[in-house]
Amino acid sequence: MIGKVVKAGDDIDTDLIIAGRYLRTKDKRLWAQHAFEDLDPGMSSRLRGSVIVAGKNFGCGSSREQAAIALKEAGVVGVVATSFARIFFRNAINRGLPLFEVEGPVVCEDGDDIDVSLEDSCVETGGKRYRSLRLSDRMMEIIDAGGIIELRRRDL
Repeated sequence: MIGKVVKAGDDIDTDLIIAGRYLRTKDKRLWAQHAFEDLDPGMSSRLRGSVIVAGKNFGCGSSREQAAIALKEAGVVGVVATSFARIFFRNAINRGLPLFEVEGPVVCEDGDDIDVSLEDSCVETGGKRYRSLRLSDRMMEIIDAGGIIELRRRDL
């Protein structure tokens, strides 16, 4: 999957991904429109077709599932980070959002082209290739189906 880089830093918590003030509604489109608003008010407009490239501990903080939903609804192709908070990791996989955990920081800038591949467990940008943690076959199946709910519907 090819996308454009949207950079984020270390310790991006779920409240930065989607602020709690927007959780009074179940409107996923509203969450997508306000994703990262407190980090960068214009960031949500750059998310469709993007790959978020972050540092360590992406998705820390509360266990709000809405963070992964907001990113997927906003059109994020995947998230690359050196580490993910455990609950965010599972929430993202269960919602069909591809994650790429790499050993070291990915050298890139906002707007750079980036190619991410779950099948090859790699990320490529700026002529450099980074290996990512290989997801289990079951996790790959969930992502391929578009999320765990869609997988269960398909299995019925």
